Amino acid sequence: MFDPVIAPSGTLLGLLQRGRGDGTLHALTAPRAEALAALNHCVLRDPRHDWQVENRSLYYARLYLDLNGELDAVEAHLFDSEDVLDTDESRTGLALAVLGHLASYGRWDALELLRRYAAHGSNWAWALDELALRDDDAGLRALAAPVLARFATDPEGEAELAVAVRDAFEPRPWRLWAEDPRESIATRVRAAQETGCFDRWQRQMRPTGPRPGWSVRAVFEWAQQGIERGAALHVPAARCLAAVAGPEDRGEILQAARNGTDGARCTALRYLADSNDPAALDLIEAAVADGPAVVVEAAVDAFERMRSIAAVDRARGWAQRPDVLGAAAGRMLACRGGAQDSDLVLGALREAVRGEGPDAPTLWTLVDGTGRLGIACAAPVLRHIYRETASSHLRGRAARALAATDPSFAAGFAVECLWDCEETTREIAARHAETGDARVVERLRRLAADPAEEDEVQTAVRSRFGPDAQAM
Repeated sequence: MFDPVIAPSGTLLGLLQRGRGDGTLHALTAPRAEALAALNHCVLRDPRHDWQVENRSLYYARLYLDLNGELDAVEAHLFDSEDVLDTDESRTGLALAVLGHLASYGRWDALELLRRYAAHGSNWAWALDELALRDDDAGLRALAAPVLARFATDPEGEAELAVAVRDAFEPRPWRLWAEDPRESIATRVRAAQETGCFDRWQRQMRPTGPRPGWSVRAVFEWAQQGIERGAALHVPAARCLAAVAGPEDRGEILQAARNGTDGARCTALRYLADSNDPAALDLIEAAVADGPAVVVEAAVDAFERMRSIAAVDRARGWAQRPDVLGAAAGRMLACRGGAQDSDLVLGALREAVRGEGPDAPTLWTLVDGTGRLGIACAAPVLRHIYRETASSHLRGRAARALAATDPSFAAGFAVECLWDCEETTREIAARHAETGDARVVERLRRLAADPAEEDEVQTAVRSRFGPDAQAM
């Protein structure tokens, strides 16, 4: 999947792509045709950089409801000829998830689209999972024949069916079909279930990698084999090393951390950092200075895992280095530093935004640390990140940090956060938003009464207004 093109944050499309609460508020006051066009654009061209963790489906479904939006464009997208050519689930996953939420709100047109797509579409398994949560038994039983017809009755087809049953996210349809009165359907599904259970047992019993009893050298060799295959095995190798290494092996491990093979060096650095060996910090610094990229990355990761006072002290000395170790030091101080480190954390935050922009991965930790340390003068930078980032998760972290640092948050961003796409962000808003704004009270009423809303959000609403929040 290609990285999506995100429109500027000041446009309606840009706001909706980011999942910001202001996107919904602007869409509800914009011309309906313009709002629906922007909404369809988002649903049919998934704007998330990480579609597997960022939420948008409930956010877009609620907007379809508010706009009384038709689903013609979604239908055309699902049943386009491209569905046969591009079977990647990211092409249709967001649209199917939106339909699932709409079905739970009583939109029968959405339910019918899901049923048709489960019967005929390439990403049928996703549609079936959505239906498993929303459809009745009769609707699911009607899909048994078209779904099973996808799998040939030869051994290869039955094996593929067993994998589909084993990997199903929602097992309800398969359980229904295993009890289907049509014996031909029930027999195939029960056989697939039994095969899937046996496959799972085999995978659990199959040993992988070294176990206690191996030598230190054997662990290093295994880690190097992983490097040569393009697999990073140094993390499990370091855990194994902790099981097989004794005090007498420290010299060999130190030597590997200095000039071993890439796999051995990565493993040794991780092991030494995790055990707070007094030589670990110097060896990490040396690895960053002269190691190849894979070793540098492993050294930085090992350093950031350290919890010792010595590691935090070293981070204070490294924080202004213009390299990856300096950036890691800033993140460590954000996580484990004290009030005296506020200037260093703020400097790292500003430098990351200037150098890498509002979507830099390093910002996640730095934003959290800014809020943890209560760095009030960081509020302007946090507001910039909140407005501009394309990541709804990072925006939520910025909102949490603003709640701890910006006195204007409750009457400002907290209000729009009540409409945000991420439930954790809505929860923050429910705890902080000023109720003097009439929109806030009405929105809290809706969140409290919405069965699709997350429990944590509704708990936050009740913490503001008591258990009778629905009657506000």
